[in-house]
Amino acid sequence: MTSKDRVMTTLAREAADRVPINYMANPGIDARLKLHFGLDPDDRDGLRDALGVDFRQVRAPYTGPPLHREHPNRRVDPCWGWRTRYIEHGSGAYWDYCDFPLAGADEETVANWPMPSPDDFDYSEVDDFCRRNHTYAIHVGDPGLGCIMNTAGFLRGMEQVFIDLALDDSAGLLLIDRMLEIQLESARRILEFARGGVDFMWLGEDLGTQNGPLISRALFEKHIKPRHVPFFALAKAYGIPVMLHCCGSSSWTYDDYIALGLDAVDTLQPEARDMAPAYLKERFGDRLAFHGCISTGGPVAFGSVHETIAYCREILEIMMPGGGYCFAPTHALQDNSPTENVIAMYETAWKYGCY
Repeated sequence: MTSKDRVMTTLAREAADRVPINYMANPGIDARLKLHFGLDPDDRDGLRDALGVDFRQVRAPYTGPPLHREHPNRRVDPCWGWRTRYIEHGSGAYWDYCDFPLAGADEETVANWPMPSPDDFDYSEVDDFCRRNHTYAIHVGDPGLGCIMNTAGFLRGMEQVFIDLALDDSAGLLLIDRMLEIQLESARRILEFARGGVDFMWLGEDLGTQNGPLISRALFEKHIKPRHVPFFALAKAYGIPVMLHCCGSSSWTYDDYIALGLDAVDTLQPEARDMAPAYLKERFGDRLAFHGCISTGGPVAFGSVHETIAYCREILEIMMPGGGYCFAPTHALQDNSPTENVIAMYETAWKYGCY
């Protein structure tokens, strides 16, 4: 099978020749893996080929003018204006969201906040990208597409976002709707320019803590689910499946999303409530495909090579029967993951992931 055949067979909940493989990682471990394989630091596709990754994302890069000014000791996103600061930790560093420039903003301020037009993205290379990568499973979007709470929180702060949803704050809801409108139209144009070259849509919305729902069902049904309906409609119009990234204890929403047309779920943090692999396979395996389930906070990060292999084999044995499982980390592999453990993780998928 080609990678495309393998992934599409799996998203249809059927057994392929082997489990499809995917990869997401933070910069530190990503750099160490490239060094391990003798690759250039910017050789993104070379690393994916070395790991046997079956997926590729098609993008339309932003080519418009910077809409937001730089600030000292900050990274400022030129499109949306959110800010991050450099935070060092024991195994590396990351850019953390900060300042939250729209935290106290009223509706007028939010309405005037500069945001990119869908016209400001370059779609001219989309068709060529899809043609060059036609043997891979190509997706439009990623865990950020359609994401409401996290993305609004980059500008407004997470506490304020929860208040916005609970109190129907007009400023907060306007921010959400402005961002989603741009995302939806940009995704539509990518699909149009791809000329049938995109295989599935990847959406995202974190809806769980480790112990239960992040918000009430009432807020989910009022503010989250209806705003995702247009994305499912867009995917349906182009005849492609939808996969939803959802961190934490999120299985409480799966039936709702299945009714909207959801085909696969991503992340699958096994430590979270009602997210154990065996539970998911038994409860939803006849209706959903699965992508993830290899914990970034378990043996891959804190165990030995032997423990990593044993853990990955256990997940494969639970999730593979009957098809419908894509081998991937629960989120981005973290920088505290030993290189040898990550290599063992992917070697295990190759060795034991065949049907």
